[in-house]
Amino acid sequence: MKKQLLLLVMMLLSMVTSADNVTFDIAVENADGVIIYYSYINNGTELEVTRAFNKGTIVIPEEVTYMNRTRKVTSIGNQAFSYSYNSLTSVTIPNSVTYIGKEAFYYCSGLTSVTIPNNVTYIGEKAFAYCSGLSSVTIGSSVSTIGKDAFDMCQKLTSVNIYDVAAWCNIKFKSGYTDFYEGSNPLNYAHRLYLNGEELKDLIIPSSVTSIGDGAFQQCYSLTSVTIPNSVITIGKYAFNGCI
Repeated sequence: MKKQLLLLVMMLLSMVTSADNVTFDIAVENADGVIIYYSYINNGTELEVTRAFNKGTIVIPEEVTYMNRTRKVTSIGNQAFSYSYNSLTSVTIPNSVTYIGKEAFYYCSGLTSVTIPNNVTYIGEKAFAYCSGLSSVTIGSSVSTIGKDAFDMCQKLTSVNIYDVAAWCNIKFKSGYTDFYEGSNPLNYAHRLYLNGEELKDLIIPSSVTSIGDGAFQQCYSLTSVTIPNSVITIGKYAFNGCI
């Protein structure tokens, strides 16, 4: 009887609107007791995190089983965790996620560090803007686009960690109201770039790189030398601006 009642409640939750006007398809309690709301995407074959209400830590699962069907969690939706303020202090993003939406973690001031896994290709506009407590960010090697103001006002950032220089050179940083890339490239606040955990001072661009993107190393104070190979045919605007 209890199982039937729970199933009925979950079915009623499907396709309704929550208290803060967030539409979702299913709500599932996570292993750590946090209820995460999801929407179906890609013709119902995958899931997008729509909202989660918590205090402290959230671990987003790689996949969710609901009504005897398992689907991968591949996206974090627009404003999924926005305005969590001090309530969200830690989030684990699984390797299954490829997309982080607009304002996904907007104003999550309690976050101190975040790791973008290697399968993420897109970080949306203002995704981590006003995360005023954020001090460290790790960017996976598949990220190809970082939306405008994605890290705007993250003024406590002290380090940006990457795994692949070539991948970093190819990221498209979206500019804001001007051509300056202050809000999209976290280096503009952190000023320190780390490669596999070691501060990058003598930058050697790999021979596989043909183009260094706009604003790629802007405001990277840690650099003392740069070696650019003959393979590079274009260097974007502001690519090394402010490398004092």
